[in-house]
Amino acid sequence: MMVLNWLFITFVIVVIIQVFYYLFIFFRFAFVKSENPALKNIGISVLVCAKNESENLKRFIPDILNQDYPKFELILIDDDSNDDSLNIMNSFKAEHENVKVVHVKSNDAFWNNKKYPLTLGIKSSSYNFLLFTDADCRPVSNQWIKEMSRHFSNQKTIVIGYGAYKKIRPGFLNFLIRFETVFSAMQYFSFALLGSPYMAVGRNLGYRKEEFFKVNGFTKHMHIPSGDDDLFVNEVASGENTAICFTRNSFTESIPETTFKHWFQQKRRHVSTSNYYKLNHKLILGLFYLSQLLFYSLAILLLVLGFNWKLLIGLILLRYLVVFVGYGQTSKKLKELDTLLLLPILELFLVLMQLVIFISNLTSKRHHWR
Repeated sequence: MMVLNWLFITFVIVVIIQVFYYLFIFFRFAFVKSENPALKNIGISVLVCAKNESENLKRFIPDILNQDYPKFELILIDDDSNDDSLNIMNSFKAEHENVKVVHVKSNDAFWNNKKYPLTLGIKSSSYNFLLFTDADCRPVSNQWIKEMSRHFSNQKTIVIGYGAYKKIRPGFLNFLIRFETVFSAMQYFSFALLGSPYMAVGRNLGYRKEEFFKVNGFTKHMHIPSGDDDLFVNEVASGENTAICFTRNSFTESIPETTFKHWFQQKRRHVSTSNYYKLNHKLILGLFYLSQLLFYSLAILLLVLGFNWKLLIGLILLRYLVVFVGYGQTSKKLKELDTLLLLPILELFLVLMQLVIFISNLTSKRHHWR
């Protein structure tokens, strides 16, 4: 009985921790109103790095070129592709005066590292304000550049946007991918509002070129294949220099993985970069994940053992009420409200998959970005 009492006390502490994270951190984004700064008349360099993305380039680059913005250039970076990507880039260049093409040949020192071609693309840019997205990604409107650029100012040199995943045919994997994307956004937007930004997604990110050169670019983590977005932001972002942008017209949308194998590989790569975050960010994020894992583990264990089920159910419902409110408001804001319906299942599955990914990353490594 003594053991059960201690397990229950631990469970209560875990619920308190979870409720604290939502009420005092994640509710910041859930209930914040979008700011609408004045439009800026600044030049923007949009950078897209591609490796064997010929079909996506043909499909999505026109959406960037059709942006309603008076002063921007598009820099297409070919990372030594062996398909038709370079020819397609050059065809866009031939048709549009504001398109540049940077062809990067294989370099043994930076084999399969996206940061090297991105660095060359940044160096070739004409403007001081940079906006990044991926080759398999499209802006959801022709106002994307305008919406993201309006958040730049003398103080705000980094703009974190939202990169959604396309809603495709009904299926658990698509729900999971979109749920995880909203859940992650709720965290990194909230911490940015708290004054402690720790990551962003390269599908929708902007920063001033001087921020890049101030820290010598990706030098500190060039040896890590991924992390051109979150590790860079983790290094340079602060509460003073970072703004967030989450208006609907500022979203980008990517094609999601369609198999669990490819999604699992993608998440392994993303999770591995978090090992290089600042210590305070690792501790805060680690505590949150541990509290999630313990919540499910202890709740199931105590229910199976028949320990005061009425009190347990009450605590479980209290925690879920807070989670539903916080995640629900966030998913509504990010136009993914349908994912709320499967929240308990998706959250539990994601917690278990993160544990599997963590163990997998300890036993083997992935060395390339494509």
